[in-house]
Amino acid sequence: MSWRLGVIGSPIAHSLSPQLHQAGLKKLGLEGSSSRHEVTVENFSAFIATAGESFDALSVTAPLKNVALDRANDLSPVATAVQAVNSLRFSEGKLFGHNTDGEGFVSALRSRFGSGFADAHVVILGAGGSARSIIASLVGEGVASIAVHGRSEENVQRACAPYANVFGHSLVYRPVDLIVNTIPGASRDLEKAVLQGVSTSTAAVDITYEPKVSQWLALYEDQGCEVDNGLRMLAHQAAAQLNWWFDETLDGDSLMEAVA
Repeated sequence: MSWRLGVIGSPIAHSLSPQLHQAGLKKLGLEGSSSRHEVTVENFSAFIATAGESFDALSVTAPLKNVALDRANDLSPVATAVQAVNSLRFSEGKLFGHNTDGEGFVSALRSRFGSGFADAHVVILGAGGSARSIIASLVGEGVASIAVHGRSEENVQRACAPYANVFGHSLVYRPVDLIVNTIPGASRDLEKAVLQGVSTSTAAVDITYEPKVSQWLALYEDQGCEVDNGLRMLAHQAAAQLNWWFDETLDGDSLMEAVA
């Protein structure tokens, strides 16, 4: 069988998911291909209505993670918990939805920093689908606290509500062990100073990867923080995605050469 994979979202031309999918297929000894498709919220319904005729599985990126959640017939417990879908699978006339963002993020943390940051104080910038997935996985890792900073009070409260140790405001006098920027690059304000509580002991992760060193990440790197961009998370969430699609145990680090 030749597997038909793809990635949908808008904008999509920059996406490295096809390279990761094809590298993963090769490592798993499977035949297939992957392609990019520009899909907006407005034309998602029309696209997905016939997508099962052309695809076996799809990766879902911004701004479609919420609409994919609403369209899937069968949701994994993770997708239900974080209310966002980044992975779709067509099988037996049904559309299955899952989310591997949080799993991929924590796996990438372990790869880069050697830790899942249990007992850490964390700051998350942004409160969208990726942020909710990352928050859920970090809570599962046993972090001490998470402060969420976002423009939409509704989204911030939605991200915080399920957890007793996740807050929609800064936690004064607590050091920041890990800070994560999930805000899309085009929506960011220019920042001239690092967040209060950040030190050279802070790890800073920007989940964007174009450019490889964003203006935000460079600011924290100049502060002396250990940093990472989103390429590692992308590879690790893609590995988790492929594992879900094919019931395999592919490791995210094995895909890094496809995007490094």
